[in-house]
Formats: sequence, structure tokens, C-alpha cells
Amino acid sequence: MSIAPAEITESALDVDSDRPWVTIVWNDPVNLMSYVTYVFMSYFKYDQAKAELLMMDVHERGRAVVSSGTREAMERDVTAMHGYGLWATLQKDD
Repeated sequence: MSIAPAEITESALDVDSDRPWVTIVWNDPVNLMSYVTYVFMSYFKYDQAKAELLMMDVHERGRAVVSSGTREAMERDVTAMHGYGLWATLQKDD
């Protein structure tokens, strides 16, 4: 018994569409670390410890995943980060 190609493709699409999207904030030479921490605390309502941990990921690793969810929610988060002057993008979670 073999599986039809259409069945394989359909199940592969189902798995792919279930993956959440993520918002990534990237390091930049403009914003102070204290400001990035402030943005994470203000917008995402993270406590100071989590905001500082994410900020250090941005600073040391060049990027940090700051939120995950639906594409629409991540588009809102990216737009908000741009409004704060941070460089942010969204992508499917790996």
C-alpha cells in the first residue's frame, strides 16, 4: 500500500500552518540598552528581569525572539517595535 502524493502534501501543509509566527528584534547601533529594556517592559509587559534578558540577547547575539503567536498579532508587534524605533521583523517559528 502506498500513500498518494496529494495526501503527503496536504499533511505537510497542515503541519506548516500550525507553526506560530515570531517577532524578532535586531541589534542596532542607535538605541541604548536601557531603552530597549524599557520598550520590552512597556509594550510586552515583561518584568525587568525578562526584559533585560531579552535585551542582552539582542545586544550579544544580535537578535531576540520577543513574542510568538498568529501572523496578525506578530505584524502588530513588529509595527509597534518600529513605532518605538527598534528594528524588528517577523517569521515563521523554526
